[in-house]
Order: sequence, then C-alpha cells, then structure tokens
Amino acid sequence: MQHDKYEEEEDGRDKARAQAKLLFREFECPSCTANNPAESPFGNGAELLCNYCGTEFKALVSEEGKLKLREL
Repeated sequence: MQHDKYEEEEDGRDKARAQAKLLFREFECPSCTANNPAESPFGNGAELLCNYCGTEFKALVSEEGKLKLREL
C-alpha cells in the first residue's frame, strides 16, 4: 500500500489548525473581570497573571477549546 504524501501534508495542516484554535490571545480575569491581553498566544498549562488585580492562574483548555482559569 502506498502512502500519499499530499494526504500526510493535509493531515499536518489539519492538526496545526486544530492546535491554533486552542491558543488564546487574551483572557478575562475571574477575580476582577478585567480583560487581559497576552503578549504571546497561550494555551493549556500556561501560567497567567492578571495585570490588574495580580492574581495568578493556570490555563486549562478543554478538548472543545474552552478556556478555564484555575487560581494558583
């Protein structure tokens, strides 16, 4: 059975698109509701700091792509 190199490239692009959806450029602080822009995109496991109230969070991204923040 032959492998189609174009199919493999398309699979790689699909994975890259899916991962890009799991990156965020901002978050809303659950403590003070301030909108915090991020210097660089962040994803699951990132540690974040609210620029307004100073609370630290860990980013948790679900398989559906929803962001939840857990206070550290």
